[in-house]
Amino acid sequence: MTLPGFKRTLTYTLIYLGLIVILPLTVLIYKGTELGVSGFTKILNDERVLASLWISFSASLLATIVNTFFGLILAWSIVRYEFFGKNLLNTLIDLPLTLPTAVAGISLTAIYSEKGFIGSKLSEFGIKSAYNFNGIVIALIFIGIPYIVRTIQPVIEELQKEDEEASESLGASNFQTFWYVIFPVILPSLFTGFGLAFSRALGEYGSVIFISGNLPYQTEIIPLVIITKLEQYQYNEATAIATIMLFFSFTILILLNLIQKRFMRQ
Repeated sequence: MTLPGFKRTLTYTLIYLGLIVILPLTVLIYKGTELGVSGFTKILNDERVLASLWISFSASLLATIVNTFFGLILAWSIVRYEFFGKNLLNTLIDLPLTLPTAVAGISLTAIYSEKGFIGSKLSEFGIKSAYNFNGIVIALIFIGIPYIVRTIQPVIEELQKEDEEASESLGASNFQTFWYVIFPVILPSLFTGFGLAFSRALGEYGSVIFISGNLPYQTEIIPLVIITKLEQYQYNEATAIATIMLFFSFTILILLNLIQKRFMRQ
């Protein structure tokens, strides 16, 4: 049986999106605006909220930059090279997507704390990798790497090796071939993966709270502030902060679409 006609299919799609996506977000915005302009101003002037926003954004940005660099290398290696354990590695990349965030947080804490296998080694050099800002970045790197790899990987698979061979035959170095032939093709998908990983990291909660220490003004992320407001029955403030985060996420998506359209025109 084939799918129904365009109008019916579109109607079902709009109803589905309306109930699952648009309606909850609309209610969130409506509840968030109940505080008014003065309420939003008060929240944005709250030093604890501002500190948490800075921690979340800076840690997410740093983790996403690291993931973008190594994710590109990882995707390239999986597509272009054959090596022992390749299929296993390709499967493990998706593990952060399926693993419960609490399990991820506990596992990372066990490894990177001062008594952990890696954390104990780093502590010998005076590097603390848990219960501080470093712990937040490590957790966000863990949950963000699949978004980069899986976004870039299909594009690398579609690259024509003939273009690279033609570039090399014209005397271009490996770096020049990558920069002028390969990189412009994968750049749009790289931006997409960057945006998805950054947005995911910005809203991460479960894996971070185990390894961050959750110290106000130091390692407290903005999702934890929202949860704290809810536990204190400050529903309007929690909703207002969530609305602010929704605004940032929506802005990121708009910028991604604009960047993609620009590259597509080029």
